[in-house]
Parts: sequence; C-alpha cells; structure tokens
Amino acid sequence: MLANKIDALESFLRRQTGAGKVSVKLIGRLGGGAIQENWAVDLDIDGTVTATVLRADAPSGIAESWGKAQEFALLKVVQATGMKAPEPLWLEETGSVIGQPFHITRRLNGSADPRKLVRALEEEEGDALAHALGAELAKLHEVTPASAPAGIGFLPPVPDNLVADRLARFRGQLDRLPEAQPVLEWAINRLEDEAPNYARGSDTVRLCHRDFRTGNYLVQDAKLSGILDFEFAGWSDPYEDFGWFCARCWRFGMSGAEAGGIGRREAFYAGYEAGGGGPVDDAKVRFWEQMAALRWSIMALEQAERHLSGRERSIELALTGLVSLEMEYDLLIDLRLPGFKPAPKKRADDGDAA
Repeated sequence: MLANKIDALESFLRRQTGAGKVSVKLIGRLGGGAIQENWAVDLDIDGTVTATVLRADAPSGIAESWGKAQEFALLKVVQATGMKAPEPLWLEETGSVIGQPFHITRRLNGSADPRKLVRALEEEEGDALAHALGAELAKLHEVTPASAPAGIGFLPPVPDNLVADRLARFRGQLDRLPEAQPVLEWAINRLEDEAPNYARGSDTVRLCHRDFRTGNYLVQDAKLSGILDFEFAGWSDPYEDFGWFCARCWRFGMSGAEAGGIGRREAFYAGYEAGGGGPVDDAKVRFWEQMAALRWSIMALEQAERHLSGRERSIELALTGLVSLEMEYDLLIDLRLPGFKPAPKKRADDGDAA
C-alpha cells in the first residue's frame, strides 16, 4: 500500500530535487488501468505544491506493456512533439522505494471515464473533440525511426511485413493460452487473406500510441486536456492507431459514433489532416479495426488468465475475459463468416447489429 511508503517517497524526492523539505499528500488511487496503478499525489517541495500522478506496475501485467523506465522515456519524446500529455518529472526504476518501479508525472485536469463521456457530449461537441484528437495524433506520427532520439532506442524495429508479423504474434499468444480459440484462429486466417491489399512500405512507419482510444484521454468541459497511457507505444503503421480508435469495441455502446463513441469518423480524419498528418484512407482504417478487435480479444483473454492462473486474483480481470466473446461476434460479422446471421436489433435505433 502506497500509504505505508510516504516517508520513503519523501526521502526519494528530497534526493531527486535537492529540496530541504518535501511533503507528500496521498489524494487517492485513480480509476482505470488494469495493468497499472495510478495514484493522485500532491507534492509540497520547499513550499511549492505540484499536483502529480505516481504510476506503478500492477502485481502482474501483460507482455505488450513497457516498464516504467521505457514509458518515462516515451513520455519525454511525446512532450517534445507538443502533444498534450503528462509531463514526466521523476523516475524510480529499482523498486527499492515503494516496492515496485514507478514514475511521477504532472497531473492534468479532466476525466477519462469513457462511459460517462460518450453519453455526455452533444453532437457538435463530440465532433470537435474527435477533430482535436486527430490533430493530436498527427503530432505523434511526426516521429520516425530516423528522427527519433536515442532515448527510445529500445523500441524494436518494424519488420518488412508488419501485418504478417502482427498476425504471427497473435497466433503465438493464442498458442500460449490454456484453451483453444477457434473463432480467433479463423479470424487470423481471414485477415491473412486480406492483408496483401493493405501492405505498406517501411517508409510509412511512425511512432504510434497503440492504445489510442476513448478512456485514454482526459476531457474537461468537453475539451481535450491530455492524452494518457503510452505503455504500449512503439513503431507501427499509423493506421493501427486509427483502427484502434474507431473500432466498435472502444465506442462504449455508442456504435453510431464511429470515432471512439464520441463523434463522426470524418471529423477525426479531418482533424488528423488539419494537424499535418495527411489524408486518411478509410478502407485501411476499417481493415485495422478488424485487427483491433482481434488484438483486444486476445488481450482480454490474457487479462482473465492473470486471474485464473492465481497470479492476481481480481473480479475485474475475470470479467475482462468475457469481452473476448463480444470481439468474436464483431469479427464474425465484419469478416463475413458464411452462413453467420447477426442477432436482430433490439430497437429500431440501435445502430449496428453488434
């Protein structure tokens, strides 16, 4: 418990800042983040109070997530692009202070609660927010492997055939799970058939968020105040970020609002182009939406396995595993399984059948 580590944290910050007096006030644990622990902490350093977030790893995680040192380095690069993101302040990577590595960033205002957000916005507000998110994403995608600073040299290079590599990884992840997943195996086969139509050269590779979605950004008074959670960031095709953001699984029930459950995808695309990112090919986005459903389905199963294996008992992790069933349903629809008939809509205004 962080509350029992306040003295150690204050000592660490005195060493880091050279301050004569440091006082740490624990505000409380922030919601969200199944593979991270986020704590709101107010720091009084020689009389100057700073609102911060202390971010540490959860007891167990998943292979895709970077450690705190790598995430801290990524945040430095993100800050340099001008993207609205938490300012990285201090890093402790040994785990000797609070029992696990952590970093501290400046705390931004706003809420990231996705289910409240998608239902609170008026149509014009949602489109404006989608536009702003597109413009922010364009800033991140300015970073190329050639222009990147040495601090993120740990990021593995992208293979010549990115989609084939992703699909091979998905197969490997499924093989490591204790139970067979025939629908997901079928989806991989179908996406392999489609992949040649969406192949892109290595010159298109950019720094991508890889978890860019509603729930990972902050909104205050219907305005974007910050982008969060860069622990999955890496080199990729920018369309992976587009597809993840627009995927049905991240619309939180607002299926008709195809840009993250908040607005029209056209507004999101327009924001990206206005931010200097260039025109967006809708067909490529939709292919990567299917890749997103497959990826999230496998991640959900891995989250559940953390609970089922006994590594980290959590009802939240256990329930996350059920999300995989929804993703399977979406994939069966979008990839057009012969003979598969979607369930009828419950109401005339339901939007998507899924």
